Amino acid sequence: MVSLKSLRTQVTQVLHLQESPHRTALAFALGVLIAFSPTYGFHALTAVFCAWAFRLNFLALFLGALVNNPWTVAPILGGTMWTGFIILGMPDTPSFTWNELSLETLYSTLLPYVLPFTIGACALSLIGAILAYPLALVLVSRYRKGQTG
Repeated sequence: MVSLKSLRTQVTQVLHLQESPHRTALAFALGVLIAFSPTYGFHALTAVFCAWAFRLNFLALFLGALVNNPWTVAPILGGTMWTGFIILGMPDTPSFTWNELSLETLYSTLLPYVLPFTIGACALSLIGAILAYPLALVLVSRYRKGQTG
């Protein structure tokens, strides 16, 4: 039979509640870095791998990665492209025509977007993580202080 104490111990271990607020905030910031990264389609796998490889709080890391979700993906993609265009000094809209729709045309049409997307995503990843860490550190510290005091 499972006792309440053993269940609480298991939950504490899974949530890494014995961790310092610094490590929890670091896990959240790494999740935000993953959320803005250009590796669309691999965010969840990257979060699982980082939590395992660095022994970080999976829940905090995954919550940070969930900053990019179906409701925020369009603004994040727009901001990513806009940031990339600004950094590279490119016009906002590379030329686009629908005259000939083929794989080669699609490739040549999308190619001007790859570099701005990658540069913008990397820049926003770093900015997001840098902003997320102190915010999460303050929130986790205040929460834990309220739990003990």
